[in-house]
Amino acid sequence: MRGSFLFANARWLSVGLLLTLTSSFGQTYFISIFADRIMADYGLTDGEWGGIYTIATLSSAAVLLYSGKFADQVPVGRLAAMIFGAFAMVALGMWLNESPLVLVLLIFGLRFCGQGMISHLGITAMGRWFRAHRGRAVAIAGLGYSLGEAILPGLAALLEPVIGWRAVWLIVAALLIAGFAPLIAWMARDERSPQSMTLAEHSPGRDGRHWTRVQVLRHWLFWALVPATIAHSFIGTVIFFQAVHIGGVMEWSKLDMTAAYPVYALVSIVTSLIAGAACDRYGPDRMLPFYLLPLGIGMLFIGPFPGLWAWWIALGLTGLSTGISHAMWGALWPELYGTRHLGAIKATGSTFMVIGSAIGPGITGLVIDLGIDFTGQTTAMLLATITLSALHLWVVTRLPQRQPTQSDTG
Repeated sequence: MRGSFLFANARWLSVGLLLTLTSSFGQTYFISIFADRIMADYGLTDGEWGGIYTIATLSSAAVLLYSGKFADQVPVGRLAAMIFGAFAMVALGMWLNESPLVLVLLIFGLRFCGQGMISHLGITAMGRWFRAHRGRAVAIAGLGYSLGEAILPGLAALLEPVIGWRAVWLIVAALLIAGFAPLIAWMARDERSPQSMTLAEHSPGRDGRHWTRVQVLRHWLFWALVPATIAHSFIGTVIFFQAVHIGGVMEWSKLDMTAAYPVYALVSIVTSLIAGAACDRYGPDRMLPFYLLPLGIGMLFIGPFPGLWAWWIALGLTGLSTGISHAMWGALWPELYGTRHLGAIKATGSTFMVIGSAIGPGITGLVIDLGIDFTGQTTAMLLATITLSALHLWVVTRLPQRQPTQSDTG
């Protein structure tokens, strides 16, 4: 990547990175650090906690399907400020609340603001602000996910025994409202040229037109891609959501397990940058048939091997799939369907991603309550990734030919 591209676009690229970084507070890898404390304080079983997570996350997916279009209509800085205000209020609720019923609403708020709108806004902005270097821009923004994964769970695990898990959420609220919100609002005070609101500057999809969400939903291609978004989110979520449970089964401590998260993040970062450049050169669809396989193989390392090294390998392979996913999906939606209605279309795809992350904890938690621990569920996940990879080999052959993009500043 040319240094001039980074230098000329540092402010806008930083907006995407900071948005994905702050989405971490609503991501499973952060929330799950407190799973044992939440279950103990609220008197929940694995299945009940998973059920709450499923209900809250499915609800957030339903709302995201409607609200995602605001990324097309409201300037990034203004919309980010509104989301951060709501996010901080939810974090304060996690600090103060003692009601299991209110807990459902709070988890909904964390998932909708963090995993949903903030993440959606960051990647959508990159897809619309950049064209020739869209894959690279999305990959750079995706580094925020990896930084959050590398740093925040470990910090939370260290702070929790010192100040209590609830007080950690008070710190989160302060960071969101007093730190990240004003910083991002200032950095995104104007849109990158080409202006995201200027229709004449939008780039069309592969077939030369701008798809609407209705047209996308009526076409077979979108529904052929949906199972992959669900599967990756399902498996990538439950490995973190059930980390405390896995640690109990394997007799690994929470601190020892979170020490492996930077490995996951580092693999994600390196893979995302490589995948972003490959997306720009060859097209993001080329990665579809392969990106789920490392994730499925990684699941087979959880259970058979007692050493903590197996957890590190599982997370490393998961990071490989995640890194490709960060670059691929952010570049694939605008390349296939154009950028004019990108926010609405990407929100639809993100909704199914959220559905995958919602049903994963509920299903695996219920199976655990039935007597089959997580280590006994991993073979089915590998088989799912193999099946979907075969489906995508067929899908790639049916896509319109990729049109060459004239090089520009992004």
